[in-house]
Amino acid sequence: MRFIKHLFLSITAFTVLTSLTNLNTTTVKAGTNELSTIPVIALGNSLKNKQRQQTIKILTQSLHGANYQETNISGKDLVKYLNPTGNNFTINSNVWSSAMLQKTKDHGVQVQSIPYHGKNNITTITEDQYANAALTAGIQNCKIYITSAIPIDGSSALAGVYKDCKEQGTNLSQKQIDAAQDELNTLSSVNNQNKGKTNFSDSQLNEAIAEAKKDMSNQSHSISDNEIKAIINNQLNANHLENVINNNQKNTTVKLLKNVRDSGALHNSSFKLQTNQLIQQINKKAPHLINDSKSSNSTSSNSFSFSNWFVEFGDSIAKYLKKTLDSLILI
Repeated sequence: MRFIKHLFLSITAFTVLTSLTNLNTTTVKAGTNELSTIPVIALGNSLKNKQRQQTIKILTQSLHGANYQETNISGKDLVKYLNPTGNNFTINSNVWSSAMLQKTKDHGVQVQSIPYHGKNNITTITEDQYANAALTAGIQNCKIYITSAIPIDGSSALAGVYKDCKEQGTNLSQKQIDAAQDELNTLSSVNNQNKGKTNFSDSQLNEAIAEAKKDMSNQSHSISDNEIKAIINNQLNANHLENVINNNQKNTTVKLLKNVRDSGALHNSSFKLQTNQLIQQINKKAPHLINDSKSSNSTSSNSFSFSNWFVEFGDSIAKYLKKTLDSLILI
């Protein structure tokens, strides 16, 4: 009888675990933002022929000869995607930065800024800033490669990524693109103003923003301005930035997150997962950010650990089944 009892418990537990795993897998899959399988390269139209060929070679080296598509990005695209956030591009603006978008099955958004002839010509925007902004724009599960033939700040590079998405059949919300570009400009500005300061790094800032987004997405209601302010303050404290960045900079991060909320980005069912994957990527590149002071309880009262919930839920099921079986055996 004891063998039958344990066998039944094992089968039931396996069934429950399998069901939960299948549920999670279904949730992970992207919806309307699923990209096509063929990588797309957006090439700046100011490139000379030799620069163009070298740029293609640099961006496609990870493809190992696989097929890809090409599209050009011009001043007209900068006007379309970037001017709504206050930029002053014209249809005659030069475009030097180029980007390749490659779909992946999972692992979130991964960004790599590739040197051109051994020189990193993206001088201002960082990989983490690009990734954070791309998530806000609604981009999911892909590798983004960015390079430039000449030194530029990189603020317009995502315009090529937005166009790549369109070429691959992904419709991005202009509201989310606007919020993403505002985020890119804000994070870049705060980073530049604090560069060289003790106890400050771009990784800390981007993790604080990504964690704040995750906390916001955990809310089951429409999140208020005061709640956003409390969340970002918690995350700045968790990342040891509360005494590093000034009040004006804190206010710009609050505004940034309000724009994320108002853009509708939080309504995407996989936004939380994608954001969590970005946080993991940041921690892999900057493992010193992980410390005892950044426990799940210190980030936000509204955040929770799925793994802890899973264990507690499993324990509850096991206890219930054991109690039920014990009563049946006694009968």
